[in-house]
Amino acid sequence: MPTPVLRSLHVHPVKAMRALARTEAEVQPWGLAGDRRWAVVDTAGKVVTQRRHPRMALATAEPLPGGGITLSAAGHAPLAVEVPHPSETVTVEIFEKHVEAVPAADPAAAAWLSAYLEGEFRLVHMDAPEHRRPIDPDYALPGETVSFADGYPLLAAGTSSLDALNSLIAQGDHAHEGPLPMNRFRPNLVIEGTSPWAEDGWTRLAVGEVTFRVARPCGRCVVTTTDQFSAERGKEPLRTLARHRKSDGRVIFGQNLVPEHTGTVRVGDEVKILD
Repeated sequence: MPTPVLRSLHVHPVKAMRALARTEAEVQPWGLAGDRRWAVVDTAGKVVTQRRHPRMALATAEPLPGGGITLSAAGHAPLAVEVPHPSETVTVEIFEKHVEAVPAADPAAAAWLSAYLEGEFRLVHMDAPEHRRPIDPDYALPGETVSFADGYPLLAAGTSSLDALNSLIAQGDHAHEGPLPMNRFRPNLVIEGTSPWAEDGWTRLAVGEVTFRVARPCGRCVVTTTDQFSAERGKEPLRTLARHRKSDGRVIFGQNLVPEHTGTVRVGDEVKILD
């Protein structure tokens, strides 16, 4: 078996928009620097994702110096949005939890999103550590937090597990939908050189200079059935995962990680399974 390595590295500046590949990234306590620090909310203050709006997959947010972003999508002029100055926050809801965020100062951001998503939406930024939300205490140590990611600071997935999943899909009723690319699962860290489903047994690992605790397997939702290049939906991989990969009543793929300290991870870094 070859030495496991970090094959690719991905950030999502705005939650649910297109993933961006990086060659290196700073690991902060609540996730990769620049990952899911922005989110889109509706008029009720609820964070919206590809679950409700699959076309979010086709919009891109490119980072700007200082933490701002440039929004772009086909048919819409690019828009630069600066990080809002610390000011009065608004309460937003994400998965039935409430957290404070700062609205984008430029009303053009809300106008851009509302035109693109054909509704009324606005952009918010999670600006300060005290505004992070706690990780599920059943899987966290006191004080551990996350930004706008679904539940944990980072998500890791193995290429060999994807290969195994695609083999199972090829044997099923919707074989024509496969093979699926890794971007269906929107991981931060893609690891190459491990056995299929080896991550089931991990509790701690090191990627380059940073160590991580494995919190729990990642439960998967309808977003995984969304083609990240067309926004069209199918049945896979949920149909196959439901038959072969279930834990605690959830279909699973990948592992949620919590950093044990800060540092930098780089594509090509050796991955060591510590426990």
